[in-house]
Amino acid sequence: MTIKQLSIFIENKSGALLDVLNLLKDNGISIVVSTISDTRDFGIYRIICSDTEKAFSILKAKNINVTITNVYALKLADNKVGAAAEAMAKIVEAGVSINYMYSFLYGGKGILVFRTDDNSKTEEAIMLNKYEFLNEKDLG
Repeated sequence: MTIKQLSIFIENKSGALLDVLNLLKDNGISIVVSTISDTRDFGIYRIICSDTEKAFSILKAKNINVTITNVYALKLADNKVGAAAEAMAKIVEAGVSINYMYSFLYGGKGILVFRTDDNSKTEEAIMLNKYEFLNEKDLG
């Protein structure tokens, strides 16, 4: 029900993000979606990619601080205004806090990626509401 996401900690300096992007490119890894948040000294670059395990190994070998996190990737209703709000309301109503969220389009569907503080309650809410979700096999 979850999908693997890489969280890469990158120093806020010129060329640091480009180094990561080039490492992935040079090793044939496609980025499906990414988001970055920054602070004064570093950024957290979150990505979902074509081969998470390979990307993780390559980045670790270059002494880049990276972790793998399981996140949820819900498929939203086609072109329905408020679909993200509706989905998040169902998750929150189950007593779950959303740690972070981002979204993108994939295969013509809106995908809502998020991490929560309670996987058990999140998965129960997803099943009870019959939400579709993106699997890693969907990316290959």
